[in-house]
Amino acid sequence: MKKQTVLLVDDEASTLALLRTILDQEYRLVFARNGAEAVAAVLKHRPSLALLDVGLPDVNGYDLCQHIKQIDPTQALQVIFITAYASLEQETKGFAAGAVDYIVKPVSAPIVRARVAAHLSLVRVTALERSHRDAILMLAHAGHYNDTDTGAHIWRMGAYAAALARACGWDAESVARMELAAPMHDTGKLGIPQAILRKPGPLDEQEWEVMRTHAQIGHDILRKSKAPLFQLAAEVALRHHEKWDGSGYPGGMKAKEIPESARIVALADVFDALSMKRPYKEPWATDRILSYLKENAGSHFDPEMVPVFCGIVPELLEIRTRSHDATATSAEL
Repeated sequence: MKKQTVLLVDDEASTLALLRTILDQEYRLVFARNGAEAVAAVLKHRPSLALLDVGLPDVNGYDLCQHIKQIDPTQALQVIFITAYASLEQETKGFAAGAVDYIVKPVSAPIVRARVAAHLSLVRVTALERSHRDAILMLAHAGHYNDTDTGAHIWRMGAYAAALARACGWDAESVARMELAAPMHDTGKLGIPQAILRKPGPLDEQEWEVMRTHAQIGHDILRKSKAPLFQLAAEVALRHHEKWDGSGYPGGMKAKEIPESARIVALADVFDALSMKRPYKEPWATDRILSYLKENAGSHFDPEMVPVFCGIVPELLEIRTRSHDATATSAEL
């Protein structure tokens, strides 16, 4: 396995030699004796972690910490200060500058090894989480590639669904999972012909029959992963068009036979669809949308969940405003 890169920054040759002895077997080491060399090393070698002395000849170590974290191409660089300054004030300044740890000289080999290993494991976890989120983003966007929905829709959906799940009493871990699973609800549209997805007028019965298959297609794609996140996404994809009275698809499930996750996403999906401008409709006013949800409680929607949803409308509107602001900013860039 490829060794992770660690940058050692100190103006004392004896300290660099000692750290080399401690870490050389486990990591690829890069050395710098001042701030200028440290900056060059970050840009060239992209280290995952830097062990940084505070008292450098050309720059304050705290200022250097902030600078190298800002210029790090990976945006994941972790910094540990190794210094003779042992006061609480100095340690506090180190954390304020963006460091994740603070080791006082003279260093202990077991402590250095343990601290470096612990923080590099967090770097790996963070990188893995970022990869997962990127994969989810691409999969969610792929499901809407030929659709008329905007990319912002999928992330509003996630935020709306997470807010409702939280209001329904879900724990924090499950809410976070829902926020990532909900955007994948229409993954199955990957299997629907573009002519149907982009048809400007209403679909005929045969076209609707094809369109309804997207729920099963999405489920079949997402269930291939055994990870809890994708199992939840598969459940949502399959059941978010079921209706409380049993008139939905694909299974004609009724009431609480429908998974709670799908009942949550059904409300979030309809709220977003009605509140946004589409080629075939103008956005509905919030009062009109809430009236529609209440009128269809017990037929389309869970009648116990609709009042909960209506009770978090201020939070939902804040999410929508943030989405509009982000979309406007992207358009300006």
